Amino acid sequence: MVDTLMNTKEIALLAIDALEDKKAEDIRIIDISEISTIADYFIIADGSNKSQIQAMADNVSERLGRAGVTVRQIEGYQNANWILMDFQDIIIHIFDRENRLFYDLERIWRDGVLIEKEALKTV
Repeated sequence: MVDTLMNTKEIALLAIDALEDKKAEDIRIIDISEISTIADYFIIADGSNKSQIQAMADNVSERLGRAGVTVRQIEGYQNANWILMDFQDIIIHIFDRENRLFYDLERIWRDGVLIEKEALKTV
């Protein structure tokens, strides 16, 4: 739930910056606002090991929490092969490489629009 004056694009940028700070790889942003009511954006990233994946999730939680953005739910933290973070309008998926290839969310959500980080900076 968004308890802040930030808009969805600003929150997505903050989450991406938090992922990048922990060396997330292959970050993809999918705009699903026109095809689904569950969220506006999926942010998908991967890491190389359990510790890094958990650190990415921790950093996102901390950064967004300081900005007043409340996480609705976090799934998969203990195993850290796929952590799902639900921030209502933004859903973040952090995978290990093997599970990212297996679940292939980019293919499943191909009707969404793959956007670049720069596109979020426009209002």
